[in-house]
Amino acid sequence: MAENNKARKSKIQRKTAETDISLELDLDGNGVYKIESGVPFLDHMLTLFTVHGFFDLTLHATGDTAVDDHHTVEDIGICLGKAIGDALGEKGGIARYGSCYLPMDETLVRVVVDISNRPYLHYEAGVVEQKLGTFDTALAKEFFRAVVQHAGLTLHIDLLHGENGHHIIEAVFKGFGRTLRGACQKIDIEGALSSKGSL
Repeated sequence: MAENNKARKSKIQRKTAETDISLELDLDGNGVYKIESGVPFLDHMLTLFTVHGFFDLTLHATGDTAVDDHHTVEDIGICLGKAIGDALGEKGGIARYGSCYLPMDETLVRVVVDISNRPYLHYEAGVVEQKLGTFDTALAKEFFRAVVQHAGLTLHIDLLHGENGHHIIEAVFKGFGRTLRGACQKIDIEGALSSKGSL
């Protein structure tokens, strides 16, 4: 199956008046990372996504974080989404669906994805804290909104229970990594897993 033998890698460059981002993604990696986003909490979350998804990710970003982290976080989400979409190509020969229940101490989240080419985000994982360190916790949802729009994912993220904001967002990023890994798994079919023949 020629499609299943292709390297599933992507390089994305994005430069605007607000951010300058270089991102490389290998979907068939080993959890190797070099991440410098300029937003320390996001570095931590992307490291967890990479390690628990067994992806390789290299990211260097600078942005107008003196204003706040919003533009940088959102634009990294755009770049990661584009990289996922580009690496998957026509989205053929993959399991397409993935799901994960991820515990983190008192926290339990459920993450479910369909690599559908139909962007949709359901995100019910709010936290009480407005800030974790310097990170605006509302940006977690904005990050995933950008990812799904540019990767063509249907993504459902639900907090089943939990109290600690760090634990909740950490479980979400770990769960997303494991869920996406499962959905990207190669299977022995020609083309997309769809009765329509394409996504």
